[in-house]
Amino acid sequence: MKKISFLVLALALALFASCNREKVGSANENGNNNLVGDTAGMTNDFYDDAETIALKGDRKIEIAGEVEKPGVVDFSKMKKRSIIVKETIFKVPADSFVGAYRYDGYSLYDILNEIVLKKKNEKDFPPIIDLFVEIENNKGEKVVLSWGEIYYPIHRHEIIIATDVMRIVPSKTKELWTLPENTKLVVGGDLVTARNISNPVKISVVSYPLDVPVQKDMKPLYSPEVKITDGKIDCEILKSLPKDLLVQNYPAIFYGRGKGIHSTQPFKGVMIKDILGRDFSFSVERLQKGLILAVAKDGYRGVFTYSEVMNRNDQSELLLIAAPEEKDDAVFRLYPAMDFFSDRAVKALTEIRCVTR
Repeated sequence: MKKISFLVLALALALFASCNREKVGSANENGNNNLVGDTAGMTNDFYDDAETIALKGDRKIEIAGEVEKPGVVDFSKMKKRSIIVKETIFKVPADSFVGAYRYDGYSLYDILNEIVLKKKNEKDFPPIIDLFVEIENNKGEKVVLSWGEIYYPIHRHEIIIATDVMRIVPSKTKELWTLPENTKLVVGGDLVTARNISNPVKISVVSYPLDVPVQKDMKPLYSPEVKITDGKIDCEILKSLPKDLLVQNYPAIFYGRGKGIHSTQPFKGVMIKDILGRDFSFSVERLQKGLILAVAKDGYRGVFTYSEVMNRNDQSELLLIAAPEEKDDAVFRLYPAMDFFSDRAVKALTEIRCVTR
């Protein structure tokens, strides 16, 4: 009899624990408000210990720009993704911390995945690495993201339209960060989270407007210098790496989307943000709307955003490499450590342009 009672009790406890875990695990899928988290500490996950709150806002988001079929996003078949962020506002002299959160929502990777592109400059420059997206909210505020940020990074699905939020509460202080109320764009890779705008309603795909002819198979592909410019005024001209900047050594597996493996040799160079920081200082406008265009001698070009180059939280930096001894090959080239593919490693650089959209 005692054995039966013990088995019944054990079964009841197992069912209770299972229900608790199921409740925590399904919080992101059913969209309910105020779902209870794992407050009893039944899992090893630090990011499920509080209640999940559904954010307010219109779920209708328009896709526009250089696409074959503009329209409204259908979220019905998309999987929800989760990212964790420490939100911080840019301020001088010191940034202002807002709070730590787990956001659940739909990644831009998935949202744009089945969109057929219709580049304005496709005839002249077919590659997609000169694309960026402009995201607008219901107040008319806009931020930019490069196509490379969305589809080339080593860590995918870290840019989302958040529909749910959960505080990440410090275990000792129990401090409850102020919760956002509305849906928002959340860019997981940003250190200062200036691009996390509320109530996004429109995503526009744009190719960078550049009137530079493309000359395939140019030989020699040689340019002895690269200019740093805002598109109108040249800030400086480099003929070698600046001697006052630290040379970084980055181990690399250099792999192209088309040709596959190129090399496994390390790259040595200086961080682009250390060069550009001398001429283009931090501002909210640049963090939200800044673009960096890398242009090669043969017209090849790649687009980055100011924030993905200057405002990273993962130390996966963009390097400028130089080989001044070269006389018939690229002297300056980029190494984008944040990318899985090598496509944005523009070589034979002639120009690095920093502009605000």
